[in-house]
Amino acid sequence: MMRKPDIQIGNSNSKSSNKFKLKETAMKKASIWCLLALLSLVSVAGSQTGAGTEKAVAALEQRWLEGQKTNNPNLLAPLLADKIVVTEADGKVNDKAGTLAFYKNTKWDSAAYDDVKVTVFGDTAIATGGFKGKGTDAMGKPFDNNERWTDTWMKMPTGKWQCVASQATPIKM
Repeated sequence: MMRKPDIQIGNSNSKSSNKFKLKETAMKKASIWCLLALLSLVSVAGSQTGAGTEKAVAALEQRWLEGQKTNNPNLLAPLLADKIVVTEADGKVNDKAGTLAFYKNTKWDSAAYDDVKVTVFGDTAIATGGFKGKGTDAMGKPFDNNERWTDTWMKMPTGKWQCVASQATPIKM
């Protein structure tokens, strides 16, 4: 008759069982440390991506300003989403076509941003800043604007950032 080996399930006091438990504990600890290291790397990569996005959106804001100063709607058009909603400082709401026409027909003697800040929320970025500009409107009437603005940018499915909403508030001096 053949004898079956003794199989113990659960706690065992044998030396081989203790070695196995020590190795198992060491592997668990090593796995936890590896997981923590990986999470740290992901966190650092995420913060670097956020900083890169902030710089990219700030550069898009500067391109917007350049298009505005030079009355060049071709610089502005790719920055604006097709369904953008723009609330001007006078309360008028414009779509993309109206916004491009406004910038084409407004002549700027000077235009500058200050205090530009960008905050990233995943695939959305909020840019804020100050604007000072002088020039003449489409009717030839001179103006001297001092405003605070907020632009909402979204990363589109194409990977390109576009402004989906813009709002300006006049600042009384």
